[in-house]
Amino acid sequence: MKVKISIGEIRRYLEIETPEFPKYVAPLINLANQYAQGTRPKVVGQMSELIQEFEGKTLSEWEEWYLKRKPDAIRNATEKILQKLKELKNSLNQIDKTTVEQWVRDLVIVKTFAGLRFQKAILKKGAEIKGTNYRLAKSDEESKGIDGYIGDIPVSIKPYTYEVKAALPEHIDIKIIIYRKIDDGIEVDYGEIF
Repeated sequence: MKVKISIGEIRRYLEIETPEFPKYVAPLINLANQYAQGTRPKVVGQMSELIQEFEGKTLSEWEEWYLKRKPDAIRNATEKILQKLKELKNSLNQIDKTTVEQWVRDLVIVKTFAGLRFQKAILKKGAEIKGTNYRLAKSDEESKGIDGYIGDIPVSIKPYTYEVKAALPEHIDIKIIIYRKIDDGIEVDYGEIF
């Protein structure tokens, strides 16, 4: 039997008080910390290692033990996060209706289009690398599993998850280009084409 124990329950079982924050405050501090990296090991220490070294039993013992080893960690992390919150606050004051509308348009129109129609970009980049031309497949070619051509080479463009499904009965006798979405674009494996 699998049972989930929530963070709230863990805190309750360990008799640890849960701090109360005004609405949106904790997520905003968390966001600022992600940018500031205030609780990274170089600032507060490698917590998974420190807790293994700790031989005490109580929260107060842990706090005393930790602060002896890292006396400036809490202050340093706080300063880094507070600085980032000031920057975020400044940015928030610059957001108006026009800015939000631009952001929404970019997400809904531009990023959706680019994210769903990047086959052309993959073909164009491949042709650029190979020093040749490219073209998208015609509808009769698409029915054969061809997404486009790099020079005179027919190619099929598939997400990286396609490789996981390699045991499926589908068989494509053309070169396959595999792509994976990453944070700032796509990573493309042109395979045997080059």
